[in-house]
Amino acid sequence: MRKIYGITMMKWKTDISEGRVLCLSCEELHSLGDNECQRCGAEIYQRKPSSIAQTWGYVIAATLFLIPANLMPMMVVTSLGSDEGSTIMEGVIYFLSHKDYGLGLIIFIASVAVPVFKLSVVYYLLLIVHLKQREKALLGLKLFHIIHIIGKWSMLDIFVVALMVSMVQFQGLATIQTGAAAISFCAAVIFTIIATEKFDPRLMFDN
Repeated sequence: MRKIYGITMMKWKTDISEGRVLCLSCEELHSLGDNECQRCGAEIYQRKPSSIAQTWGYVIAATLFLIPANLMPMMVVTSLGSDEGSTIMEGVIYFLSHKDYGLGLIIFIASVAVPVFKLSVVYYLLLIVHLKQREKALLGLKLFHIIHIIGKWSMLDIFVVALMVSMVQFQGLATIQTGAAAISFCAAVIFTIIATEKFDPRLMFDN
C-alpha cells in the first residue's frame, strides 16, 4: 500500500500477477496453464468461467422471488371454518404483540434481515468488480466469508413455520398450512446461495 498525491493505492499479489493458478477445491497452487489439480484432480481455472454474468442472473432472480415471498401469505390458518393468511412481517408483528419475542425475532432475522443482507452483499461485491474499486476488495472479501458462514441458516424460517404447524395441529387449536410465499422464499434462498457460489472473490483484486 502506498500513497500517490494523497491517494492511497493498493497493490495486491494475486495468482495472475504471480503466474499461478489456484484450485478452489483443495487450495493447491499450480503453474500457469495447468487445467487439472495435481492433488485432488479437480478442473482448475484462472477465474470461474462466466462468474459475473451468472452471479448477476442468480442474484436478480433471487431478488424477484424475494418480493412475493414478503407480500404473499407465508401461513394460512383455518379456524372455525374461516381461512386467514399472514405474511412474514404480519407473523413477526403477531408474535411480538403476544410477547413471544424469541420466535418473532427468529422469524424476522431468518426471513427478512438475513436474505436482504445477503443480497445486498452480493450486489456490493458485483459493484466492486464493475467499478474496479480495489481499495474495497478486502472489505468485500470479509463480507463474502460472512454470507458463506450464515448461508447454512438460510432455511431457518421454513423450519420455524413447519414447527409451528406441527405444534398447533398437535394441540388441536387450528389447521395451519404453508402459503404460496414459502415456495418463493425457498427459491429466493436457493438462488442467493447459487449466486454466492458462482461469484469469484478474486475478481475484486484484479486490475
